[in-house]
Amino acid sequence: MLYLIELWESVRDFIATGGDVLYVVAAALFLMWIFMIERFWYVSSVFPKEMKQIISDWDAREDTTSWYAHRIREAWISQASDRLNQRLLLIKTLVAMCPLIGLLGTVTGMIAVFEVMAVQGTGNPRLMAGGISMATIPTMAGMVAALSGVFFSSRLEARVKMSKEKLVDSLPHH
Repeated sequence: MLYLIELWESVRDFIATGGDVLYVVAAALFLMWIFMIERFWYVSSVFPKEMKQIISDWDAREDTTSWYAHRIREAWISQASDRLNQRLLLIKTLVAMCPLIGLLGTVTGMIAVFEVMAVQGTGNPRLMAGGISMATIPTMAGMVAALSGVFFSSRLEARVKMSKEKLVDSLPHH
């Protein structure tokens, strides 16, 4: 329990040093990871069952060679592809937003530095250090959040692509 209290105090100090923009970075990071975990779960647990159902429906059809049957096959593949690709664009958008939110923290931190310089002058570097921390920490946090998202979202996209190709290959068209 003491460890959790110390951890929470460290996080609180980090956010106090970096400014309120870190809350926005944390919210974007949280949403991004919730969506990525949901998509990994869908691709690895739910979609294989859906794919088996589509394949069994296709195998149960008497007609798999006519023009009409090919349109049904294409529609099923398209619907499955749409379900696979759900929220991928949102995940990519959140990944791209994280560094921009960090940059917003840089701007607000530099404004704090300029306010100190306007009031106190440039003679006291210690007073400016707080604003400089507020300028650099959100940028770093936004970049770290984006890097974690880039790696895992690219792996997720590869798994989605493999799943779709597997479905297409499993539905023979004559």
